[in-house]
Amino acid sequence: MLVLVAPGQGAQTPGFLTPWLELPGLADRLSAWSDLVGLDLVAYGTTADADEIRDTAVAQPLLVAAGLAVAEALGASPDVVAGHSVGELTAAALAGVLTPEQALTLVRERGLAMAEAAAVTETGMLVVLGGDEEEVLATIEKHGLTPANINGAGQIVAGGTLAQLEEFKAAPPARARLIALSVAGAFHTVHMAPAVDRLREAASAVTPADPSVTLLSNADGAAVAGGAEFVDRLVNQVANPVRWDACMATMADLGVTTMIELTPGGTLTGLAKRALRGVKTVALKTPDDLDTAREALK
Repeated sequence: MLVLVAPGQGAQTPGFLTPWLELPGLADRLSAWSDLVGLDLVAYGTTADADEIRDTAVAQPLLVAAGLAVAEALGASPDVVAGHSVGELTAAALAGVLTPEQALTLVRERGLAMAEAAAVTETGMLVVLGGDEEEVLATIEKHGLTPANINGAGQIVAGGTLAQLEEFKAAPPARARLIALSVAGAFHTVHMAPAVDRLREAASAVTPADPSVTLLSNADGAAVAGGAEFVDRLVNQVANPVRWDACMATMADLGVTTMIELTPGGTLTGLAKRALRGVKTVALKTPDDLDTAREALK
C-alpha cells in the first residue's frame, strides 16, 4: 500500500528545483503556474537565495507547485495521500479534492495571509528533539508556547514569540536538543488566527470534490471522506497544531508498506524511518530518485 506525502514549509532549499527542470514539460508547467500565482516559481526554485524562499508568501506556492509537478512526473497511483502543513493543499489536489489550479490559488492566499499575520508580532519556531514527551509538552506550555507540530519520532516543534523562544532555550527540557526552524513566523499557533478568515473567504469560492483516495487530515490523522470537510479542516489548521504523529499512526493502521515523499523530500521520510518501522521510504530529491521510487512500487 502506497502513501504519497508532501512536506511543509521549511523543507525548501536554494536551487532544489534545478535538476527537475531537465524533465520534459516540467518547466512549462511551472511557468504556467507562475502566471497563475503571480510569482516566478522557476526562478525562486533555482536561483533565489535562502532568505528569498524563506518568505512565507513565496515558500508556500513554491512547495505546492513543486510537489504537484513532481507527482505528475512520478505518475504513481497512491492508495493514501497526506501533506504536512501547507503540504495538505498538495495532498488535496492529489486526491482530487481540488484541481492543481485551485490548490495554487488557495495556497497563494494562504501564504500572503500568513505572512501578514506573522508581521504583526516577531514570532518563530523551534524544533525540540528527544526528551520525555510529557516533560517537553509541559515545558512548552510553561513558557506560553504552542506545540505547533507534534511530528512523532521524538520531534515536537514549539511556536511563539521570539522572547518566549529565548526563555525556552534558556531552560529547555532535560535531554532535549533544540534547532531553530527556518520559517518566518509561528505557524499553527494563535498568532495565525488573522489568516484563517482570509483563507476561509478565498476557499468559499471553491467547490471541492470528495477525495478519490484515502486522504488524511493534520488535525487528528483521520481519513476524511468529504471534500468540503477537508477544505474546512485545512483552513482551520492554519492556526491549530499539526498532528503528524497521528497521521503516521493512521498510516500504520491502514497497512501502508511504502512511502514516497514529494520534492523537496527528506523530512517526512526521515520521521517515518523512526516511527514506521518496516515501511519502505523514498524521498524524491532529484530526478534520479524517480527510478528508485518506481522500483519500490514493484
